[in-house]
Amino acid sequence: DLLLAIPRPKALKKVLPAVASLGVDRVVLVNAARVEKSYFDSKVLDAAFVRELLLQGLEQARDTRAPEVLVRERFRPFVEDELDTVFGTEALRLLPHPPARQPLQKVGVAEARRVVLAIGPDGGWVPFEAELLEAHGFQPFSLGPRILRVETAVPVLLGQVTLLKAPPA
Repeated sequence: DLLLAIPRPKALKKVLPAVASLGVDRVVLVNAARVEKSYFDSKVLDAAFVRELLLQGLEQARDTRAPEVLVRERFRPFVEDELDTVFGTEALRLLPHPPARQPLQKVGVAEARRVVLAIGPDGGWVPFEAELLEAHGFQPFSLGPRILRVETAVPVLLGQVTLLKAPPA
């Protein structure tokens, strides 16, 4: 599953097909301090447009099950009031966050039944958002010293989680 601060519309057009082709079950697109409010008015968030982008990813992966996509315009109310209902309480909650030191391999991905990644906007989560996510069970980890754009970070993170969850050959 993916909790994703709404990226630029141009980036979202790349991210949604990738998310569908990589087998994500649920995506919540959420507002954040560094998200432009105008993104909520973008045609990219129209249900028909989102569906078309997801179908592109499903076709590429030869899959038929599209992820559920929810849009939430208020970060704090979502985290405090809906997070547990939408993602459940049993999933391993992960927060890729540049200040973190712990690598992804050390947070228990291999043993987790479900994983929820909270990926911030291009500027990252502001401290209040990161602290609120941590208070709700998200474990910060580092991807290394480089800061990635959302359209790069999403497939990289999903690929790493998939690799760590794969049974040994």
